[in-house]
Amino acid sequence: MLEINISRKIYYNKSGGTEALKQVYLQVKPGEIIGLFGENGAGKTTLLKSILGFEHYDGQILLDGEKIGKSNIARLSFATCEHSFFSNLTPEAHKEFYQMHFKTFREKRFEALMKFFELPTKKTLKNYSVGQKNQFEVIMALCQGADYILMDEPFAGNDIFNRTDFYKVLLGILEPTETIILSTHLIEEVEHFISRAILLNHGKLVGDISIMELEEQEKNLINYMKETYNYNPFHVKEILDALSEKE
Repeated sequence: MLEINISRKIYYNKSGGTEALKQVYLQVKPGEIIGLFGENGAGKTTLLKSILGFEHYDGQILLDGEKIGKSNIARLSFATCEHSFFSNLTPEAHKEFYQMHFKTFREKRFEALMKFFELPTKKTLKNYSVGQKNQFEVIMALCQGADYILMDEPFAGNDIFNRTDFYKVLLGILEPTETIILSTHLIEEVEHFISRAILLNHGKLVGDISIMELEEQEKNLINYMKETYNYNPFHVKEILDALSEKE
């Protein structure tokens, strides 16, 4: 189990500091597929990087009761649109590198996903398109052999048909104990893929609900988010009316 107890995370600058996370307390169980939602600047990326130890914060994050460090960091993997691979290497070279460093590397899954995305194995990654780079980033995160797979907007640059097929493939290849935490703005697309939704707003946890609970309440994820964020359906009309009055 992944236990997240962050009292606050502050980014300091010349004018003071910005509180990026505050009072984020979560438990993530093995086998969950979690959607992490929130507007830009809500704290999604900061939360994922804090779990990985890339950010300093006030609080504690434990993996099966232990702090995350050299002994267990390999149980976590990360797919980010910022990319974390070696651009001058080929996918084949990456596979060999990962096999050397991760005993749990899933070679069969790697070959299957490379074929699914139709990615060239002998082409250096710097010569991939943006969409291809994002696809490869996801592949390596899924094939590392990690128990907890964190993804930060991994599907940027991919068309909707590719993404829809990938969700189906992902559900088919995941082991029961593998856990996904997926940060994305593609809410309607992933609603039927995830098992739980976590909502952040200005760095604070404002929603945490299972998709089963939503179904029992006869709600969909979009409506739940609108209620949680106090969405104003007349907001656009109010702005347009105000602009027309000025003219």
